[in-house]
Parts: sequence; C-alpha cells; structure tokens
Amino acid sequence: MGRFLGCALAAALLFGASACSTPGPDTSDTPAAAPSTGSAAPRPVNAPPTGAPVDYQLGGAYPPPEGVTVVSRDHGAAPAAGLYNICYVNAFQAQPGADAEWDADLLLRAGDGKLVVDNDWHETLLDLRTPEKRERIAAKVYGWIDQCADKGFQAVEPDNYDSFLRSEGLLTDAEAQEFVRLLSAHAHGKGLAVAQKNTSELAPRHAANGLDFAVVEECGEQGDCAEYVSAFGDHVIVIEYTDDGLAKACAEGGGRLSIVRRDHGVAPLGNAEYVRKTC
Repeated sequence: MGRFLGCALAAALLFGASACSTPGPDTSDTPAAAPSTGSAAPRPVNAPPTGAPVDYQLGGAYPPPEGVTVVSRDHGAAPAAGLYNICYVNAFQAQPGADAEWDADLLLRAGDGKLVVDNDWHETLLDLRTPEKRERIAAKVYGWIDQCADKGFQAVEPDNYDSFLRSEGLLTDAEAQEFVRLLSAHAHGKGLAVAQKNTSELAPRHAANGLDFAVVEECGEQGDCAEYVSAFGDHVIVIEYTDDGLAKACAEGGGRLSIVRRDHGVAPLGNAEYVRKTC
C-alpha cells in the first residue's frame, strides 16, 4: 500500500492521451513477457479479465461476494476456487514486526544507523542498493512466489514498488526497477502474471519491467487513474478506501476497469470494520 505521484490533468485525460511528462506509454492490451534476468524462461501468462468484478481480501480470506470473478489474497491464504486469484507479497518492505526474519544488512539504514521505516504501515524498507543485496532479497521473495504458484494462483502482486519514495533519498527508482525485473522474470517462469502496484510514474515502463497489469490504490481519490490506463489499457484494478474516491473512479472508469471500495484495513467479512462497495 503506497503513495502516488499523479498528473493534475489525469482525471480529464482518462479516455485520451496522457499529458504527463513521462516516456511514451505502451498502450497494448497484451500482457508483456518479462525480460531475461537469468531466472527460468518466461512462460505464457494471462492477466486478469478487464472490467471484472473484484474483491480485495488482504486482511483475511472469506467467501467472495456473488458475481466476483477476481480476488486478491495474501500468499499465506488459499486461492478462491474457480476464480482468477492474485497472490499478494510484500516484496520491498518487511512486514510489521518481521525485521528479524531478514539478514540485518538487508534492512535499509540511514547514515546514523537507524532503520528507515514506512511509518504509515510500520514496515522497515529493504536495502536494494547493490545487485548482491537485490539478489538475496529476491531469493526470499521467490519462495513466496513459488508458494503462490504451487497453490494455484494465477498472478502475483508485489507490494511497495514505490518504497524508494519513502527511503529518505537512499533508494532510486532505477534500483526498484532492477529488483522488480528479477521478481517478474521468476514469476513468469512459474506461469504467473505480475501486477504493478501503484507507482504511476513508472507505469510507462511496465513492459520493460515485465509487469502485465496494474493494481492501484486510490487513483480515483488521487486523480491519477488516467496514467495507469494510458500504460496498461483496461488491465487496471482499482482499490478505493473512501466513498468519494469510489465515486470518482467509477465516473472515470466504471464498466471498463475493475473497481472496488474496501475499508482501509481490508478486514474480512464479519469484522465490524468491513466495508465493500462497487460502482
């Protein structure tokens, strides 16, 4: 779950060309194969169907609402039978309280030695600054991706691609892209499609980075849905956390994009905090 950099004119441009000062977009609806990075050879993958009813179940799995055909769940959960399932992995940051599960030198530290933490989610950033560290971090994430494939998921959603924006200037977007290319090549080798999570400023480079579709949080609220559509066509899944954001997303992409409004903690059905609405 991350942050957004959007064009001021994004909402107005949803059904036309983007005015962002970014590289020329790839508007193909055909998911791209990941570039070779030494992992298993890419296999054909299928992105989620466009405009499909979707549910976002990261806070706990529960029976999908009637009509839902696409579900995102944590890699520790089982996929929903008979649906298109996306497997969530926190690839760029340590889960809250899980720092000890990582080698100490793989946790990002500032010059004073203090850990660099995403304070919104209480997650320590991972140190992607060298090829050696990226390979070691990727090796751990590969295990989760393999788990997703073995369970029968069709796609993987590596979260916190945009963590370089919260790194106190220590990480770069180039390092994030180098890392995500490792993950996408491995996932494609397992037959999994790969989602770009947020990070609209890198959407035009999705094909080069082996990213097949987008899962974006609050692009209605932030006004940058057009940037994702410009790059991915209708292969965009939108998660909103407010009624206002849902209304804006539906006005711009209802009927074309997969859009759902969830509570901020994505609580499971039956929890007092649970909220789920659609266009």
